[in-house]
Amino acid sequence: MDLAYLNPLFARPGPWASVYADTSRHTESTANDRRVEAQAAVRTLAAQGADEPTCRAVGAAVEALGDQHTAAGRAIFATGGEVVLDPPLLSPPAGDQVHWGVLPRVAPLVELNGEDLVCLVAYIDRKGADFELRGPSGARFSGEIAGQDWPLHRTPTGDWSERHFQTKVENTWKENAGLTAQALAAHHEETRADLVILVGGERERRAVYDALPQQLRERAVESGHGGRAAGADTRLLDEDVQRAMAAYEQGRVAADLERFEAGRGRHGGPQAAAEGVPALVEAAREHRIAELLLEPTGPDLHRTVWVGPDPDQLAVRRSDVPYLGERRPEPARADDALLRSAAATGAEALAVPAPNGPAGGLGALLRWA
Repeated sequence: MDLAYLNPLFARPGPWASVYADTSRHTESTANDRRVEAQAAVRTLAAQGADEPTCRAVGAAVEALGDQHTAAGRAIFATGGEVVLDPPLLSPPAGDQVHWGVLPRVAPLVELNGEDLVCLVAYIDRKGADFELRGPSGARFSGEIAGQDWPLHRTPTGDWSERHFQTKVENTWKENAGLTAQALAAHHEETRADLVILVGGERERRAVYDALPQQLRERAVESGHGGRAAGADTRLLDEDVQRAMAAYEQGRVAADLERFEAGRGRHGGPQAAAEGVPALVEAAREHRIAELLLEPTGPDLHRTVWVGPDPDQLAVRRSDVPYLGERRPEPARADDALLRSAAATGAEALAVPAPNGPAGGLGALLRWA
């Protein structure tokens, strides 16, 4: 998960109101339910010490969710009487969650939004292809490539001239597949999509696949559903895309856990990974975290650390923070504090499963040992 979009939160001082609202359920009374949820959120924030302007801003934002159908949920972050960020959620939270604290409660986003994967779909025929980008915000047309449009169709006769014509047709198909592969590779380089899905007839998509650079072939998946023609059924294609993205995410998690296990240096090798709050705090202060790993049920996530207003002002003990330039440190959750530091240095975050995750639930792949 790219953390850059959270930087507007960390650029402002707190304290912060953080609310996670479930918008996945829809009934005739949803609009009224939102009003009740908004009132409950305001009461909870006020009880936790939130100021009145921020309570009002959060209450209005929750009530304004109304009967949303665009996301499984929404996170709302507010301070100083203003909602600063309200990203949609890809998965619904486990009930509405309301927090007030010195840092925004961002850790649940890592699990609920997972990987913000982007998929580049190429609708291929013998002439070229249309390109579509699919991501968390939906799908959009993003370009096309048109090769030669003649000759494209073979004839069934065995006459020598006709056989010569059929050879030209085969050459046109091959040339168009090569042009499509080049355009697809350039489009992938521009969009930095995680996956490429090739859609169309078996022969056409296979010809494009074979013409792709080897590195891009490793990210390419073929689907026999849907097509470039107007009115093509995309329902089964949508299922293929979801399966491909799920498999990619599972593979990414497995690969990172393998790197983490190797990087812990338990067998005498270089220590390119860290786990446990003290080691992670030290790595965060030295800007060594490349990717923060969180196992959502781990006990270390809610362990208290001490922070100052800057991401580098982070310590395990309160007495340590003055040495980092802050005389009045405040307590914060370890997961939120480490995510703030990780975001400030361009690091990423990944939710990992419980059985194979780091001890205590917090770990990191490091930029250097």
